[in-house]
Amino acid sequence: MPAASSGPAQGPGSGPGARGWLLRLVIAFGFAQGAVSMARPAVSYRALALGADERAVGVIAGVYALLPLFAAVPLGRRTDHGRCAPLLPLGVFLIAGGCALSGTADSLAAMAAWSGVMGLGHLCFVIGAQSIVARQSAPAEQDRNFGHFTIGASLGQLIGPVAAGALIGADTGRTSALALVVAAGVAAVSLTSLWRIERRRTGPAPERAQRVPVLGILRTRGVPAGIFISLAVLSATDILTAYLPVVGEHRGIAPATVGLLLSLRAAATIACRLVMTPMIRRLGRGALLAGTCLLGGLLCAAMALPVPVWGLALMLAALGFCLGVGQPLSMTTVVQAAPDGARSTALALRLTGNRLGQVAAPASAGLVAGVAGVAAPFVMLGGLLLVGAGLGLRGVPGGGGGPPGAGEGGAGRTGHRDKRVVGRS
Repeated sequence: MPAASSGPAQGPGSGPGARGWLLRLVIAFGFAQGAVSMARPAVSYRALALGADERAVGVIAGVYALLPLFAAVPLGRRTDHGRCAPLLPLGVFLIAGGCALSGTADSLAAMAAWSGVMGLGHLCFVIGAQSIVARQSAPAEQDRNFGHFTIGASLGQLIGPVAAGALIGADTGRTSALALVVAAGVAAVSLTSLWRIERRRTGPAPERAQRVPVLGILRTRGVPAGIFISLAVLSATDILTAYLPVVGEHRGIAPATVGLLLSLRAAATIACRLVMTPMIRRLGRGALLAGTCLLGGLLCAAMALPVPVWGLALMLAALGFCLGVGQPLSMTTVVQAAPDGARSTALALRLTGNRLGQVAAPASAGLVAGVAGVAAPFVMLGGLLLVGAGLGLRGVPGGGGGPPGAGEGGAGRTGHRDKRVVGRS
């Protein structure tokens, strides 16, 4: 049995009430993500009201990820050798401030700037939260705990667009500003759950591990595949959130209906994560990642077809189920493959890849939409997910099937490594 699965290492994930921290973290993440998911379509509608075209909407969506692109690795380095919890309230304050100030901005440049602040806040929260889950979960529990953690994101993505659609009316300039201010209040609510999230050290301070170079982390088998799959899945989710309102405008779909469609996608993602553990046991992490990326890529490309609203609803439900697999399993893949003392940095590199995708994908989508129409970016995203399917099959340890953690970089290897980090749990 791996060392991390017994004795003190098991404490964070076992015993009555031992996962109360995870429930509080899921609740806080749900509100924080709900605020962001409410703000993103509201930003698009407000930008359109201020005179933005498809290219400008893509640029503003890309700026959301620009500051995080440069901040992720330094924050990950800091978190590897320090506490994670302080990043959570900092992230909430930045999200709330970015939402509120986007609602009062009266120029596209100002909206882009405050969108970047919102993105930096989301990055701070996610790095802190993911690092807590990685430290306080036994290796055999990581797939499940990361899956439960990302349910918080899905709940936010379920409720946020509906709330935005309910608030945004015919006067999109005024009502989208109101939606952004309300989103700031929603983000602030998450502060009520951020208590006793991170466990204090109960033993002697761990010996400081030697700093692992970024290239060394990126050369570890499993890390590049996990980063790219996460990038592809998040880019698909992000473009859906930012560009479905634009598609709705062109096809005459009301904002409230667009919000319901986006929430249907999020509900399917939640359903996927509730049944993910038995799917992993049956197929294995690599095969499940590859299969869902393949089907998701085909569905994403099909979004370009001029289907009726009920057809969009069916496609988004299936797509949401497929996209629900990529984020939690890419987290586990990266954490279990990362070298000693560099798990937070590896997660930060994964988030850097995410943000790179969030910068490049919307900008590319804006260019593609300007040339080939607003539905064309979905074809581009379909191709990205198909590449992710190939990497899931060949680049993830244990990709041929079997139980999670059975292959190289699985639970046994992580369990050995967790002897050195148990003091930090």
